[in-house]
Amino acid sequence: MNTVSGAEAGSGPGPLGKVQPRQLIVTVYGLYARDTDGWMSVASLIQLLADLDVEAPTVRSSVSRLKRAGLLEAQSVSGAAGYRISPETERILRDGDPRIFAARRATVDEGWVLVVFSVPESERARRHTLRTQLTRLGFGSVSAGVWIAPGHVHGEAESMLARHGLRAYADLFRAGYLSAGGGDGDALAAKVRSWWDTDRLERLYAEFLATHGPVAERIANGAPVTDRQAFTTYIGVLTDWRRLVYLDPGLARELLPDAWSGTHASELFDEMHARLAGPARRHVARVRAR
Repeated sequence: MNTVSGAEAGSGPGPLGKVQPRQLIVTVYGLYARDTDGWMSVASLIQLLADLDVEAPTVRSSVSRLKRAGLLEAQSVSGAAGYRISPETERILRDGDPRIFAARRATVDEGWVLVVFSVPESERARRHTLRTQLTRLGFGSVSAGVWIAPGHVHGEAESMLARHGLRAYADLFRAGYLSAGGGDGDALAAKVRSWWDTDRLERLYAEFLATHGPVAERIANGAPVTDRQAFTTYIGVLTDWRRLVYLDPGLARELLPDAWSGTHASELFDEMHARLAGPARRHVARVRAR
């Protein structure tokens, strides 16, 4: 009988192996701790990360770093040691949910959001933070102080600027593209390729499909999957997908190369989410009930 092994399910080598344990911990907390006021016991977290081949000492040191960074807060519940998501982390996770689970693909006629900024040389750290956060939201760079994204990213940009105290350094504009030829699609598509590294995005989407597609096909063909295997597979798929959707702001399909794997990658993630999220949650519930 064909089954999905632990390695095939995402707990072995591959993109998941490149992920820092801290990222896995944030993924686990984001998916499951919010069901219980953001809290999870250390014992449960260690067991769940063991399923992902992360050893207990590594979990403890990673949690300590997340605590120092203000992402987690130590808290005991009914005598059990654990950590809860900080209010700021809760808000970041909540803001990120639509991008991960309901990623939007823009249309050309919805326009663009521009962030125009100027940060004094004496505040280079703020400039670095601003550029880092714009990159994280998938903005492309038109020039040093002008960055661009599809119009629907406006709300995320506003939230980011306020959260990091950067609103005084940046102005936001809604814009339409006007070229010498009247804004034709070929000219705009060429600009998009200069503002974003679409070749790299294509390679990453193709890697996502190559990594997770075979397992998805076996599951779709009826290969038995235990709840634990569903958990390890789902965490691997979601962690890889989360990184992709923050590199791709949802550029309009007609502005992208003809051979674009992003559409198929999105369909694959939706399929895996539908098949695995429920069994994975059952596994987590059993671990937390011990």
